[in-house]
Order: sequence, then structure tokens, then C-alpha cells
Amino acid sequence: MNHTCNLLMSQFVTHDVKRFIVSKPSGFSVVPGQGVELAINRPGQREQGRPFTPTGLAADRVLEFTIKAYLDHAGVTQALHQLEPGAELLMSEPFGTIRYQGPGVFIAGGAGITPFLAILRELARTGEAGGQTLIFSNKTPADVICEKELRHVLGERCILTCTSAAAPGYAQRRVDRAFLEETISDFKQRFYVCGPPPFMEAVNGALADLGARSESLVFER
Repeated sequence: MNHTCNLLMSQFVTHDVKRFIVSKPSGFSVVPGQGVELAINRPGQREQGRPFTPTGLAADRVLEFTIKAYLDHAGVTQALHQLEPGAELLMSEPFGTIRYQGPGVFIAGGAGITPFLAILRELARTGEAGGQTLIFSNKTPADVICEKELRHVLGERCILTCTSAAAPGYAQRRVDRAFLEETISDFKQRFYVCGPPPFMEAVNGALADLGARSESLVFER
């Protein structure tokens, strides 16, 4: 780990997702969409680093992370959710292959929205969000991260789906080949994909079957 930083504050954004504001090390810079490895700087936890994506603007004087806790097992995310302000974290240099490469369709599953939050917030800041589309899959409406912000930034181009609940304003569908074929008219454009490995594999495979070029698929390789 290259850097140390301190937790300044945290707050819930959904029932199991927290927003963390962390001090920004001097000279640290990150490209929207890139991730870092974080670990808690305590005995027995320093070696338990996990990848997370900064979700704030690159020029912010602090770092923001949006982290889901997986409460079915005692792991790093659960430990992070229990931290109090002042806790010290260890952080690596940025890494990753997800970064903005031009207008396209962002397809996210669950916490896979986090690299896209950073990118879409930067595009909103520069006035370039209008040409983007987001397809965001969750289990229920209560699981949608930053829903109001995403709907505000993208308007009708913010397409939310739920796999386990029906509700107005959400398609009760899985993001599969049939859904993509019904929803997208141009498969020659760029696609950004992030989510759990089975979700990414299924979406990337469906996009390729529908004519998307491999060089137009942006995901964590």
C-alpha cells in the first residue's frame, strides 16, 4: 500500500450501502472509473485489502467511496461499515481498465455502478452527460444506489430494472439478450459494463452476439 488516509465521515445511501469521505493524500490523482485497494490499518486487517472505486470528482479535495456491505459474512466491507471517523486506512495507487472513452451505454449490476458514478459525475460537470445511457440492474428499488441523482442527470436515459420486485418506474426484467435487443437500437456504439462476474459475462456475451465489437466493450479486464 502506497498511501495512508483517514476516514472523515460516513453515511448510509441505501440500507446496505455507505458513502465514505476519506482524506486525500498529497499528490494523489485518479482517473474516473479507476479503482484502488483499501485496507484498514489495524493488526490483522492490514493484509486484507480489497478493490474499491473512488466515486467523487477527480478534482475534489477529498476522496469519496460508495461501498456495499455484504452482511452474510464477516469480511472487509462489514468491517469498513463499522468504522468511526478518524480510522486510518491504507490505500494503493489507482489501477484498472475502466475509463471514459466516448459516448455510449453504461450497463451496471448492483455495486457495479460505482466506477460509472465517478464517470457520469465528471460528465455532468463538463456538460457531456446528455449523450449517455444507463441500464442499471438491482434486486429491488431499495437497492438502487444514488437513484435520484442518476435520474436527474440522465432523465429518460436512466433505465432501472429490478429482478425481484415490481414497482412503477422500474422494468421487472433481467438484463439479458432479449432485454438488450428490445432496449438498444445501435450495437455499434461503445458499451461500458460492470457488475458481478456472472452478470458481466452474460452481458458481454449478449452484446457480442448482437453485434457489439470487442474493442467497443469497456470493462475491468
